[in-house]
Amino acid sequence: MAVTCFSQELTTSVAPSRMFKALVLDSHNLIPKIAPQGIKSIEFVEGDGGAGSIKQTNFADGSHLKWLKHRIDAVDAEKLVCKYTLIESDIAFDKIESVVYEVKFEASSDSGCVCKMTSEYHVKAGAELKEEDIKQGKEKAMGLYKVVKEYLLANPEAYA
Repeated sequence: MAVTCFSQELTTSVAPSRMFKALVLDSHNLIPKIAPQGIKSIEFVEGDGGAGSIKQTNFADGSHLKWLKHRIDAVDAEKLVCKYTLIESDIAFDKIESVVYEVKFEASSDSGCVCKMTSEYHVKAGAELKEEDIKQGKEKAMGLYKVVKEYLLANPEAYA
């Protein structure tokens, strides 16, 4: 099994602790509220958000996915880091065995932050994964980060 890695970054003037709280600790409440056109609901099917918890994301009607599940592998609220693994979906992936994500929120020089996401795609034997194969998912993830960023900028008291 081969591993293909991709990284992406988003810079924002929002403090790293606010982005972490909104995107990691309270995403199950916030994201369906501010992005209902894409995400219908996010719920814990096991656990309460700590390591070992399983979170199911249910997508809005018309999406190519109906749902997917992530297992939270590690959450460090002090270092503002979260690691989680895509473990299941309503569609079968023909090339991918699993995807491991790590998200870090680091302070930037302007009191904002840099959101860094690394994705490790564990590719099935004999399959080849190209960046074009996962482009849509990467764009949706970055779009979600931008929606949260805009919400936090418009609501400075939220997650303060």
